[in-house]
Amino acid sequence: MFDIKEITSVTLILFAIIDIVGTIPVIIELQRKAGYIAAEKASLAVLVLMIVFLFVGKELLGIIGIDIASFAIAGSLVIFFIALEMILGHKIFKEDEMSEERSSVSLVPLAFPLIAGAGTMTTLLSLKSQYQNQNILVGILLNTFFVYLVLKNTYRLEKILGKSGLEVLRKAFGIILLAIAIKLFRNNTHL
Repeated sequence: MFDIKEITSVTLILFAIIDIVGTIPVIIELQRKAGYIAAEKASLAVLVLMIVFLFVGKELLGIIGIDIASFAIAGSLVIFFIALEMILGHKIFKEDEMSEERSSVSLVPLAFPLIAGAGTMTTLLSLKSQYQNQNILVGILLNTFFVYLVLKNTYRLEKILGKSGLEVLRKAFGIILLAIAIKLFRNNTHL
């Protein structure tokens, strides 16, 4: 029922696309603006968003007449460009201005769209075309736990890794994402 290889793959793919380590500087800036980030609230919101989209995303696509393979191909292109951003250090996707309200910063923009954004949702549906739901769920749970740990220890991690350490991790995960994007594209186009 549970496949360790699939769980490992899903966990690493989601870890790379969520890029919680690469978003530490943004999280630190949000903490400075808001004064506090509710790690529990943000992590729970991320978990709920990912699980709901995993199970209802296909139906939402069905309403507008898009199949999972087509969405997976589109997702592979989104992942490809996110990977290029990570590797090259240039922003391709423009993000909305971040809310500075203390009460909502843990949910918007942190939980959505920063952590569980369009790239994560696209990836979940793309993963659904290749992996079993129970293995994806375990990957979601593991990543949510990791998100929680990072949110609770952001300042400590920044001091341990340093600016150059964070940059190296970001570029390494960018290369992994690039390979994942190509694999998803090839598997769903049968090239």
